[in-house]
Amino acid sequence: MSDTTSNIDLQEVFIGRQPILDRNQRTFAYDLLFRSNAAGGQNFASFLNGTQASATVAANAFTEFSVADALGPYQGFIKVDQEFLFSDLIDALPRQSAILEILETVEPTPGVLQRCAELRSTGFILAVKAGAQTSAQYRALFAQAEIIKIDISHIEADPLARLIGELKPLGKELLAEKVESREQMQRCHDLGFDYFQGYYFAHPVVISGKRLYTPQLALLRLLGLLIEDADTTEIERHLKQEPVLTVNLLRLTNSASSGISTQITSLRHAITVLGRQQLMRWLQLLLYTSATGTADATNPLLLLAATRGRMMELLTEGLHKTNRNDRDLVDQAFMVGILSLMPALLGSGIAEILAQLPVADRVQRALCERSDTLGRLLTLVEITERTERTERDGPVAEDALRELPGIDVRFLNSCLTQALSWANNLDRERS
Repeated sequence: MSDTTSNIDLQEVFIGRQPILDRNQRTFAYDLLFRSNAAGGQNFASFLNGTQASATVAANAFTEFSVADALGPYQGFIKVDQEFLFSDLIDALPRQSAILEILETVEPTPGVLQRCAELRSTGFILAVKAGAQTSAQYRALFAQAEIIKIDISHIEADPLARLIGELKPLGKELLAEKVESREQMQRCHDLGFDYFQGYYFAHPVVISGKRLYTPQLALLRLLGLLIEDADTTEIERHLKQEPVLTVNLLRLTNSASSGISTQITSLRHAITVLGRQQLMRWLQLLLYTSATGTADATNPLLLLAATRGRMMELLTEGLHKTNRNDRDLVDQAFMVGILSLMPALLGSGIAEILAQLPVADRVQRALCERSDTLGRLLTLVEITERTERTERDGPVAEDALRELPGIDVRFLNSCLTQALSWANNLDRERS
């Protein structure tokens, strides 16, 4: 490998992302982060050193890995420093998908302001950051931006309210960054923020207290019947007791994303045509769509769960490409991905949830102990979902990759983009 960071081996590229939601908690965009270990031999997925490397990675990610396709109707925030701002490689980014986030290190010189104006004129959307102590000089960039991001983690309630009061007259869309709790989410919503980003949305309080809605309990019972290979008549009988689930299931199975060309007209028909494997997957996803108890509400965990399940499946298929008969492991990988977010959805511990489902031993071990192949895959997938990683994440990811022969970073990213595309199509079909 070259000693310079300008020649980035595409296999070293690593993509992280975090969802950004609108006021109705629907996905608006993703915050994208491009990392590599090509800079100075640092740990896996470390931040890139060198603007040219960052530019190369970002441009290649949109071309080689088809990130724009994976984003679907959503957009991706890409961090831009001063050198990248003036790089010709920025033209490789798709204007309909990329939102350029100008970093706070960019000095708003006349040349920078002119460059931002040029990019806006060609169709790019620009975002900038603001804080309680943002200098008057940097605020000159606000005029060129359509979105202003505010890290709320270091701003108290009163200064934040004053800052919003100053920014609102500018007519910009405001994005609250690092929303960590329900209280912060509500406060930002009341202040008039347009978009929200943070770990709160990975662990949302989506149901009242810790009680499950009746449809969710029914879904768990149905999953148990499928896992135990119960008779079709018994499965149909339980489904008929839940009209809302019946409608949702027929709607989802009739959607283009199900891959079924036959129009499904009845529950028995759905079970027969889809097959138990596909039916089990839709039931797992329906846990997320029914969490709010209303048909129109969108659960922010749905896309994350769908992406995680599909990515686990794709990685397992690649891991066992020499043994394609191990379908059980692939199916269990999807289940591990979906069930891993059940504690956040249901407000219960994973052991308590699994006690209601007769899952295989290796699914139990993966979820409770993070052991064996599926456990290591789950750990690896979770690390790809973080935009802010701990010092321990790099070594953990490296260890996982060493223990998963056949999976490298290039394949990991390919699976991520495919999984995002699948999950985004699923969300569009639901809507």
